[in-house]
Amino acid sequence: MSNVSVPPPRITRATLLEACQRLAQRDSDLAGVLRLYGPPPLWGRSLGFPTLVRIILEQQVSLVSAQAALARLVAQAGPLSPERVLALGTVRLREAGLTRQKTRYVLDLADRIHRGALDLRHVSRASDDEARSMLCEVTGIGAWTAEVYLVMALRRPDIWPTDDLALAKAVQQLKRRRRVPSEASVQRIAGAWRPWRSVAARMVWHFYLSRLREARPRSTASGTARRARSAAD
Repeated sequence: MSNVSVPPPRITRATLLEACQRLAQRDSDLAGVLRLYGPPPLWGRSLGFPTLVRIILEQQVSLVSAQAALARLVAQAGPLSPERVLALGTVRLREAGLTRQKTRYVLDLADRIHRGALDLRHVSRASDDEARSMLCEVTGIGAWTAEVYLVMALRRPDIWPTDDLALAKAVQQLKRRRRVPSEASVQRIAGAWRPWRSVAARMVWHFYLSRLREARPRSTASGTARRARSAAD
């Protein structure tokens, strides 16, 4: 284990702007994004259990479905905490509309935090690899869930979420590919953006949302943008 007494770097507004400039100098497509649309917002989510639950609910479903599931869960539990979720138990979580699989995932996360087997404060001070490894010990948390938490909650500067279809589609548009690139291809492209892959991901997503707003009627585009911002909050 590495020494975790010094917290790893977090993206701030200043480092975001600096990284955007550095990436633009290196990649002409990202330079075009910065020129046309400016730097991306500093999207982020709160640290802690509720955010991890939300990301679990977002696995392999639409944002609308995930938000509805989260709203039903909060209606049952109140402000989310491991203890409140454990008190609900399997039956009431299922009554809140969670699938059998995600009920198991959320309960395992709550149980591990409650027992002290997972300390999210320790995760926040661990290296990227250590944080990913600790989170992936939870049933149902794989690389994508852990890495979204690292990007959005911990605001680590050099993470590219694995198997993120939305980002792959955005990269397809950015790089003018005929087809959505494979995960291996996306990772190769993103590798050129080290040590600022998280910032590059924000720039790519910013590009994708900006293109949506340009292509769609105002009311539809605004709704899409609101849903995207909600996903990042």
